[in-house]
Amino acid sequence: MARKFSLAYLTIPGTNPMDQIKIAKEAGYDYVSLRTIPMHLPGEPEFLPQKDPELFDAIKKALKEYDMPLMDIELARIRKDLDINEYKPAFEAAAKLGATDVLGSVWTRDRAWYTDTAGKVADMAKEFGLKFNIEFLPWAGVRNLQEDITLVDDLGRDNVFVMVDTLHAGRAGVTGAELARTPRKYFNFIHLCDGPAGADGDPVLDNIKDELMLFTAREGRMYPGEGVMAIADMVKAMPEIPLSIELPNLKEIKARGVAGHAKQCLDVAKAYFKANGIE
Repeated sequence: MARKFSLAYLTIPGTNPMDQIKIAKEAGYDYVSLRTIPMHLPGEPEFLPQKDPELFDAIKKALKEYDMPLMDIELARIRKDLDINEYKPAFEAAAKLGATDVLGSVWTRDRAWYTDTAGKVADMAKEFGLKFNIEFLPWAGVRNLQEDITLVDDLGRDNVFVMVDTLHAGRAGVTGAELARTPRKYFNFIHLCDGPAGADGDPVLDNIKDELMLFTAREGRMYPGEGVMAIADMVKAMPEIPLSIELPNLKEIKARGVAGHAKQCLDVAKAYFKANGIE
């Protein structure tokens, strides 16, 4: 069974959904992952099909024209200053476009509150037949694999999963052995990318204000095999689930263009998998 790859929004940030779909198809991806829940970041355009019928129709047309399935939308953040009710129309629109999944993350350490709120988001997603995948990040509210597993267990929903990003997992000290010990039921899809070591040569960075950690995550991720993350060990430890390539790298985009960077991401990933015996 061939591995399936999706092109995540953040790999070519700011690209409109129709162009992203076209680029994904021409580069050889199997799916596309769109950002339809805004982050409200300075200078970042917002593409909201739930609020723009013309955009919804254009995305639907592009998905059909390029025969490109929509895998997931992002980003349903669990944060005290955000109204989760705004996610419902985004979930509904995504489901109508054929999406199967929603990506989310937690941005508070108040466990009781985030557990209750994540449950509401999961139920909202299930209303539209969507799976809710919660990503852990070492500077967020849910910071490592075990905290994520605990949240999934506490929620007790059949549509909630742990989402492993190979960069964030490496930063958090997660190993292939730890993932291999984790029941496969927790995993649904993976974010794939690489990253550099810290000043001490270790991939783990435990200072949430570390400039390298944030710079790498936002604009300096690396192609698989070009950094220090134990990607092969992680991927081999998990089931053969889809891999969404989330690899923002502004230097590579400037050099290759968005389409060239997206293709290079996929080509390098496939070559890395072959070199490491990953079918």
